[in-house]
Amino acid sequence: MSVDKGEQQTSAWFVYFLRCCDNSLYCGVTTDIERRQREHNTGKQGAKYTRVRRPVSMVYQQSAVDRSEACKLEASLKKLTKKQKEALVLQHPLYPKSLELQCRFSVPDKT
Repeated sequence: MSVDKGEQQTSAWFVYFLRCCDNSLYCGVTTDIERRQREHNTGKQGAKYTRVRRPVSMVYQQSAVDRSEACKLEASLKKLTKKQKEALVLQHPLYPKSLELQCRFSVPDKT
């Protein structure tokens, strides 16, 4: 099957929320959800914000027609309050029923 010259092949875009180990939410866009989550959890390709808040888990994703729509949706989601973002995540089937964060912070003694 060939693609007409006038027809462009497009890949799906997604907007997503990651739950970080400090319970914060990170919002981003990608064409490959699994790859992007892996990048956030390993290596230098993950966002600077998530590098110090690992492990992260995918808790929300929404498809978009193209990159432009995904970026516009991301911008509108970032404007939501934390409470509104949490409500959106709770309504989404990706939300883990019992989220146990496996991140431990060590606070240095002040002695």
